[in-house]
This record gives sequence, C-alpha cells and structure tokens, in this order.
Amino acid sequence: MNSINENAPVKIRQIIQVKATPEKVWSVLTNIDGWPDWNPDIINAKLNGQLTPGTTFDWKSGGTKIHSTLHTVQPFEKFGWSGKAMGSLAIHNWTLTKNGNETEVLVEESMEGFLVKLLRGMMQKTLDKSSASWLQHLKTECEKQ
Repeated sequence: MNSINENAPVKIRQIIQVKATPEKVWSVLTNIDGWPDWNPDIINAKLNGQLTPGTTFDWKSGGTKIHSTLHTVQPFEKFGWSGKAMGSLAIHNWTLTKNGNETEVLVEESMEGFLVKLLRGMMQKTLDKSSASWLQHLKTECEKQ
C-alpha cells in the first residue's frame, strides 16, 4: 500500500466502527460508480476499467473534479488511491479490520502541493469535515438491512 505522506501539510487519520462485515463494507466502498448513491458529497464517480491497481477513476467531490489512480486493492482489507486536483496531490487509504461483529474502518489521507500549503488551515478543516462525513455516510449505508 502506498503510505500517506506523513510530512504533508494536510493529513487526517480517522476511525469508525461499522456494524457490518468487512465484505459488506468492501462492497459498498469499492463500488466507485455507486458512491453518489449514498454519499451526497460526491456528485459523480466513474471507474475507468476493472477494480485493480493502476486503473483510474474520475469523480467530483465538494465541487472539485478529481482524477485518481488505484494503488491498492486487497479485497476486504485495504483499498487506496492517489489523486490530483488543482495542482495538489492526495493519497487516500482505507483499512478494514474485523472487530467481533463489526468492522473497524480506518481512513488516512495526505494532501500536498502549493495551494494546500498556502491554504493549509482551511484545507485541513475541509479534509477533517469531509472525511468524517464520508465515514458516517459509509456507516449508514453499510448498516442498512
């Protein structure tokens, strides 16, 4: 897995417990084309091929168009990509860990680039908020019966 850049000006690490199996969380999280169905922060998302490392996808989140490339696809355990938008680079990783009847979902992301450095405070707040929102929407979707 490509690790996030610990020296990046903006980074997050957040965890949530989901009352669902890792298989269920994986199926929701890796259905990139379906993200807008359960995450209102994402306008559209399109996987450009198979769910394998090296495949790209294009999506729009928070009004920003993002072009990303999958770097990690380890079924039911790890999922990650890197993406570029407005001259910045983000590395985004998810780790799923079975925890009894639940799945612990860890999300990590780093962002770097001129604009990120310049607007560090605002970008950090935005990333904190959007990651927490994404985790909550993921939890809600995975816990539907």
